[in-house]
Amino acid sequence: MFGIDFSELVVILVIALIVVGPERLPKVARTLGHLWGRAQRYINGVKADISRDMAIEEIHKLRERVQQEADGVEQAMSHAARNINQQTQQLHGSVMHPDQMATPQIPRKSKPTPEQIPID
Repeated sequence: MFGIDFSELVVILVIALIVVGPERLPKVARTLGHLWGRAQRYINGVKADISRDMAIEEIHKLRERVQQEADGVEQAMSHAARNINQQTQQLHGSVMHPDQMATPQIPRKSKPTPEQIPID
């Protein structure tokens, strides 16, 4: 307890008994106990406030990191969408201009008309 040995504590109590007197010593001890309890509650409250503030600060930092990651994902997705749109436009342009593509034309067979079908 604060680096005080038992013998030093006994000396302090004897001096307090002599200075305060035996009739007022219980009241003084009770008052010191109440003050000590208040001080501990105050210190615990300050510790809790500091812990809460640190947790809030950590949450804000985490939120900023998540926002940055989300922005990065959004940029990557928009870049991918632009690439897909460009490739789609290129394919659409190739389909609209078949003479640019070297694909063989397959002749289609026509169906016979009713006049061409022989009747027996």
